[in-house]
Amino acid sequence: MAEVTTLISMRDICKSFGPVRALDEVCIEVEQGEVHALVGENGAGKSTLMKILSGALTPDSGTIHLAGKPFRPAGPIESRRAGVAMIYQELTLAPHLTVEANVMLGIEAHRLGWLDLGSMKRRVREIFEFLHHPEIDPDSLVSDLGVGEQQLVELARALVTEASVVVMDEPTSSLSGRDTERLFEVIDLLKGKGVSVIYISHFLEEVRRVADRFTVLRDGKSVGSGGVASTTSAEIIRMMVGRQLDQMFPRLPHERGEPVLTVKELAGDPLPEKVDLELHKGEILGVAGLVGSGRTETVRALFGLDRVTSGKVVVFDRADSGAPTWTRIKQGIGMLSENRKEEGLAQGLDLSDNIALSNFAPYTRAGILSLRRQRAGCEKWMERLEIKASGPGQVVSDLSGGNQQKAAIARLLNQDADILLLDEPTRGIDVGSKIAIYHLIGELAVRGRAILYISSYLPELMGICDRIAVMHRGRVVDVREREAWSEESLMACCVGSDLKE
Repeated sequence: MAEVTTLISMRDICKSFGPVRALDEVCIEVEQGEVHALVGENGAGKSTLMKILSGALTPDSGTIHLAGKPFRPAGPIESRRAGVAMIYQELTLAPHLTVEANVMLGIEAHRLGWLDLGSMKRRVREIFEFLHHPEIDPDSLVSDLGVGEQQLVELARALVTEASVVVMDEPTSSLSGRDTERLFEVIDLLKGKGVSVIYISHFLEEVRRVADRFTVLRDGKSVGSGGVASTTSAEIIRMMVGRQLDQMFPRLPHERGEPVLTVKELAGDPLPEKVDLELHKGEILGVAGLVGSGRTETVRALFGLDRVTSGKVVVFDRADSGAPTWTRIKQGIGMLSENRKEEGLAQGLDLSDNIALSNFAPYTRAGILSLRRQRAGCEKWMERLEIKASGPGQVVSDLSGGNQQKAAIARLLNQDADILLLDEPTRGIDVGSKIAIYHLIGELAVRGRAILYISSYLPELMGICDRIAVMHRGRVVDVREREAWSEESLMACCVGSDLKE
């Protein structure tokens, strides 16, 4: 039997931010050539622990060993040069630079004091060939790429250094199903070359697909570990949340009423193309489709964020086309963007301001804003959605990714919209919080709210939606009652297959 070698050992790691103890004597060991899943609820400390490993943060106490030697990087560059590559959940790219410049940033090839542009371009092309995406041009500006392509640039930047360990923090959050499978193939290749992968994900089916072992963090402590194959998903979930979860997709009885949003041949530039949809009061209408199918472009056009070139939109029997966003808000429509970092939240403002941004009315009297009432309202939403923060005054950018997502949902609920356009609402949300969000969406449907629910996670659509529409190449190609779909027929329809039955 081959000798097992511990590549990374982190023992008794502690880290505090003011009075908040983010990590409390956390321990994790990762073997050479294994895929090790790091799982836990939002705010459990997973990203903080990995930022310490990558040199972005310094631990208050504890020890780290890399390949048997003490390891205490002074910064991310030192950690990267030591063979630790980090892919963060939130993209950390320079959008005004080219793909090549982003991939090679900080490790530029040079000769006799001059940049070796030819060598760098060849290396970048080789990486994208390895990732099965040769169509990504090294000379393209990152700002011109889609979110999924930008995620691949992040991955290329990690792989270009010949790392001995790659940390992936929610790497599939912006990838299509096909790109996710390609990523899994790349992980298998890395594992075969003896590279260790630390894989952070809220999707336990992904963990079961790629990981050999796992470590669970809860409330800043390591509470369990083991082999993935020998541990059930239910056992892992119990470790994550500290309790038994009875039902993944709670369904509350609700009735479908009259149409409140009707879309006829809606078209934008370049997407969507002649979309027809009808959303009813008290209905949860799911929208499935691959990245690039036009799902996001459709809701952006509906909400007035993107230009409408033709078609008709009817909101509560009032027809128009191309109404601006402020008109849509007045009509009772609210939207949750898939891109919380750039669109969903004002990162420099505190939690209280972010939640109130779409609707200050509950906190004003005679035109004067009451900061006390606004903070009290924020605390109500924090409690309802279990947002982990030091208080309403905490800056949103300091929250974990999942808690930022819950803050964006709280803003939408505070708006009290009648029609909700939700684009990937549970992206980056842990299992326990997902169930809470599913229950909340069910409650909204019971109260007569109409919900358009975009998701790349097919079990989610099958679990909570009343009807599911599929988009392909900018058009709605099929709409059925949830019971008439299977995950297989949904995926077949998403990829354009004729075998939809």
